Amino acid sequence: MSSSRGGTVVRSARRGAVRAGVLAATLTALVCTTATAANTASPSSSPLPAVQADVPAGVTAGVAVFDRQTGTFTEQVNSAGQFRSASVVKLLIALDVLWNRSPDALSATDRARIDTMLRGSDDTAASTFWASNGSGAIVDRMVTRLGLTDTARPPSTHPGYWGYTALSARDTVKIYRHMLDSAPAATRDYLLGDLRQSTRCATDGYDQHFGIAGSFNRPWAVKQGWSGFSSGGCTAPNAAVAKQQDGAVAKEATGKAARTQAGADAVDLARPALHSTGVVGAGDRSIVAVFTLHPSGTSYGKAYTDIGRLTRSLNVPGATRPAGTWVGTWGSGVRVRTQATTTSGAITTLPDGVEVLVGCQKRGQQVSQPPYVNDWWAQLPQYGGYMTNIYLSVPENQVPGVPVC
Repeated sequence: MSSSRGGTVVRSARRGAVRAGVLAATLTALVCTTATAANTASPSSSPLPAVQADVPAGVTAGVAVFDRQTGTFTEQVNSAGQFRSASVVKLLIALDVLWNRSPDALSATDRARIDTMLRGSDDTAASTFWASNGSGAIVDRMVTRLGLTDTARPPSTHPGYWGYTALSARDTVKIYRHMLDSAPAATRDYLLGDLRQSTRCATDGYDQHFGIAGSFNRPWAVKQGWSGFSSGGCTAPNAAVAKQQDGAVAKEATGKAARTQAGADAVDLARPALHSTGVVGAGDRSIVAVFTLHPSGTSYGKAYTDIGRLTRSLNVPGATRPAGTWVGTWGSGVRVRTQATTTSGAITTLPDGVEVLVGCQKRGQQVSQPPYVNDWWAQLPQYGGYMTNIYLSVPENQVPGVPVC
């Protein structure tokens, strides 16, 4: 064991190299994920430590954390840097629809579109509003209305790709400050109400409870964004075939790097992007914006893990961490189940190579994945279910330091 910021790091020396070759199509009904270290989270009542943002190796990040109580930033890392927004631009699309209009004045159809666009990050709803309300003109209007400095419409080469809108962490803070402090109360309550109901599985099959949603206890309200990944590893009843959240065509240029001018700076359209934005704490005390780019070929689970570690390192006033131990996993197609058996109902599938928060562990059905056999199962409080310990990256069948359920 070695000490780490806020907890313990559990490192595995036994299974990593062998497992990669063992795993293949045999993981159909079980549960898996790749990973690295595990660190113990502080109790749910503990305040977050004041620490500097810890950006994982290879990750390009733009970070801003604003404390509404003191009116100051507690974290700023490349906060003016421009990133392609992915689905975070849906905040601007929704605000534009509601500008000078009460939510009560929306048609039932448009209200349903906004709900699914913000809760489930639905692309079809966003593309409908984008096409009917002027496309890039939406961004132009919101830049003027909110006084945004780093935001720009998608490049002329990709006019239908609303996800290619340029956006920065500090401009995202301005967007949330407008919603919280300047927008009419009905608009504020409606939009934040949707963001508080963010579904774990987005409508395109991506697990969207990374970053803020995985790092802090409720209350929180989030709008996430992702682009450039081939699989999101989430099982939902209404999940469509996995696609990239970039706009009307919902796919990126492939086979070559893509960079284009948006505003003053070049915006990277090629590297995988994962963003977490929202408000955290009682009274929506803190606004958090974390934008990240990852090396080409990074899996969704690896990026999910990296943005989680970065977000957990931030000084976010008013926020508390969930209790449990963060543990790395290995494999693919890992399912979270209602009980500690492979025959119980599947709740969801974990993204490949993601860290999970383990609350406790107990004995259940024995699982065999040669050369490993294990009858211990981990309870995952953030998923409300169990995964077999056989796919946790720890040296023993039990996770060290994790209590028995």
